[in-house]
Amino acid sequence: MSDHEHDRTTPEPTAGARPVPGPRPASGGSLRKELPDEVSAPAPAVEDGQTPPEPPGSGLTGRQRLVKGLWPPRITRAQLIVAVLLFGLGFGLAVQVASNSEGDSALRGARQEDLVRILDELDDRTERLEDEKQGLEKQRDELENSSDQAEEARRQTAEKERQLGILAGTVAAQGPGITLVIEDTKGMVKANMLLDAVQELRAAGAEAIQLDGVRVVAGTYLADSGNGVSVDGNKITAPYRFKVIGKPQDLEPALNIPGGVVQTLEKEQATASVERSAKIVVDALRPAKQPDYARSSSQ
Repeated sequence: MSDHEHDRTTPEPTAGARPVPGPRPASGGSLRKELPDEVSAPAPAVEDGQTPPEPPGSGLTGRQRLVKGLWPPRITRAQLIVAVLLFGLGFGLAVQVASNSEGDSALRGARQEDLVRILDELDDRTERLEDEKQGLEKQRDELENSSDQAEEARRQTAEKERQLGILAGTVAAQGPGITLVIEDTKGMVKANMLLDAVQELRAAGAEAIQLDGVRVVAGTYLADSGNGVSVDGNKITAPYRFKVIGKPQDLEPALNIPGGVVQTLEKEQATASVERSAKIVVDALRPAKQPDYARSSSQ
């Protein structure tokens, strides 16, 4: 190798030698110019009927954003109809619960013996209905099996007429029952209280009722009249005396049930006494009225 060629070869680095620094990169401004421009993120699309999102840092608190989202309200017709229906359903349930609570309040405060008495009265009513059913079935069997059906029909018709006469008050009646006397020294007993007593006695199985010489029937009306009560236009005053024919074991407990006739009268500072009897005579009569338009369909 010649000396000229030796001079063109790259000299080997020696120990401790430093590399020659290369060219420095351009300044920060020049580097930023070489990068592509930053592209801002597209804003999210806003659907119809929705509130566009607020930019961060708007300065609203969480409560303010909640109020802004709820008011003004945006209610559709379907939502309004559903709200009205739910309100009606809730109101009906509230009324039903309140009425049930009022109806059961008397029984909740009743003593054990009073509840037993009420159950016995219900059992007695069921027994009376069963007896009536058996009686009607017996009449049907007698009519079907009698050799002289015409005579048997006449006998049953006469018996039925007598029973209807007792209910209508056109014939006198006698039998076991009770006497109810109501003393009213304060003048606090009104017609509606006496009417409650009549209805309670009927529900307990009373077959004939007489109130101070007036026969009480299905069409009887009571009204307040001065210091007394008018019964079918006949004025009566205290003490009020009921003569009732029926089963005494059913009639007396019906008047003494919790919240019944006797307790109501006692709240009005009146007193009521009930006496059982093996024979009560109801002799007050009502004139038989001939209907103007109604006729028997069997004619």
